[in-house]
Amino acid sequence: MAGFDDLSSQTDAASDFSPGAQIPLSGPGQGGQTAASQALASAAYRDDEVEKLVAANPDAGFKKPKLSLFEPNLGEAYARAVQTRLLGGARAPLIQSFGIEPQTVVEHCLAATRVRKQRDARLTLVMAVFGLLFLPGVLLWLLAFQMRRLIAGSKDRRAGAIGMVVLVAVGALVVLFAVLLPFNGFLGIYLRAMLVAPLLGGLWAKQICERYAKDLRSRWESLLGGTGVGAKIPEAVPQDPGDAGAERIRLGLAKVAAEQASNIVYYAGPRGILGMGTRWGSWQLAEELIPAKDGEDINPFRSWDVIRAIHDQLRMLERGPLHTGGFPAPSIRHWVVSPIAEGAKAVKRPEGQEIEGYRVKDFEIQRICNEQQFGAGNRHYLGVQFVLWDGQLVITLLITVTVLHHTLRIEVTGHALGPVDGLFTSGPKAKTKEVSKSVKFWETRTVNLPLVESKEVVRLAARAPFTWFPPVLDFLGGKLSLPEPFGLRHAWAKKPWRHRFMADDAMRAATPVLRVVHAAAIRVLEENGCDVEKFGSRSLNLSAAVQDAKPSTADVYDA
Repeated sequence: MAGFDDLSSQTDAASDFSPGAQIPLSGPGQGGQTAASQALASAAYRDDEVEKLVAANPDAGFKKPKLSLFEPNLGEAYARAVQTRLLGGARAPLIQSFGIEPQTVVEHCLAATRVRKQRDARLTLVMAVFGLLFLPGVLLWLLAFQMRRLIAGSKDRRAGAIGMVVLVAVGALVVLFAVLLPFNGFLGIYLRAMLVAPLLGGLWAKQICERYAKDLRSRWESLLGGTGVGAKIPEAVPQDPGDAGAERIRLGLAKVAAEQASNIVYYAGPRGILGMGTRWGSWQLAEELIPAKDGEDINPFRSWDVIRAIHDQLRMLERGPLHTGGFPAPSIRHWVVSPIAEGAKAVKRPEGQEIEGYRVKDFEIQRICNEQQFGAGNRHYLGVQFVLWDGQLVITLLITVTVLHHTLRIEVTGHALGPVDGLFTSGPKAKTKEVSKSVKFWETRTVNLPLVESKEVVRLAARAPFTWFPPVLDFLGGKLSLPEPFGLRHAWAKKPWRHRFMADDAMRAATPVLRVVHAAAIRVLEENGCDVEKFGSRSLNLSAAVQDAKPSTADVYDA
């Protein structure tokens, strides 16, 4: 596919991450993830300023353009950055995007790029006809628009007015020069045509831009309205065995899906677990292991025995004694949590015989649970995750069990990932203006403005020939850099505590999960001859404490 020529081709063809035949996922934790996915995908079709995207996350950055005439808009910069970051052959590892389907987002980025390629092909033809034949005139007009952008780019309104005056003055000089030109014959005709022909080319280009602007906006609106169809990317389907470009895209998409299914997550201090959000609550039950009967020993058991019992009991969360809505089916998974520095800009995937693809094998998870409880190394957590509000809210409760000397500790921590930034959920606004009526001047009427202004037509036409050389366009127009370590979901997520119902859902989930965890653990202790009186008393105290309707910053210690 054109536009990926600059991507690394170091993908190992022998490592096919393709999951084979793919069907819609409907298992626990996989349903209801359309709203957040489509909101993030809609950004690929947007025509806003790229500064809005940077403002949504200060860790993102935008390299200033060499020439502002080549500066991309939000959709162009976002689609280019996402598909390069997710499909690049030598890219860094990705953070899981809980609550969305990242493969869907990158597919829409590819589809948006394909639509723009079709538009740019036609604009390139316009530039070839009018730009090559009448190159001096085209350069003169481009210089005028560039000067206007430089002046109007200031926040001072006077500068914007001056920019418009400059453009009008240049237009007037062009007309005056065309009328009073002292040359005759072919040279005189050519010089006059050189100044006027770009205007005719601009009218043709404007019609092309208007048609494709309507197409992009309709896709943007349909995604947010929930009626968007799947992205069509035929360039990702190899047409023959030698189609290396399509094969790279296919493998890249399969690799994204494989990383999404990884069971390794990263804890970054006060930033919380990347992809799951910060830790807002922590409840610990720690008591001494003593025999239930004097003179008898406790039956030997390990942390994994307690975790396995908790896992089996958590699967019953969706059932209750009353016929109410209750919990949806949660996703219950074993996680390996790896610590990284708070300001780390990249993560490293573990390697070794205990790793298969991007997942830690079951026997290694069991070993970490039983043995790596103190000192350096990864830790094991059992997670129960709820994806709610069409993927806009992700609630994760993590459980870990440790045994040090005679003390058994059961810790439950709550993590919440809120909705995506409001920028992604705002739809396209019609370009209209209120004007006074001709006769009844005291009344007003709404008139529709063109979707694409003249300055936007010039920008798109100037960028079109360079679209086939993305690195050159990045150099001239600037480039969006995504926040690292990058994950599509957590990079643009906001805290859920400003939304009353989302906050309620997050805090309501903690109490029943905590009680199920304690009940399962106490049953294992009883079966192995442990005195559970102190565990029961402590569990009752925690059951009361967890009902405090107030989230905290559990990852920030006041020390």
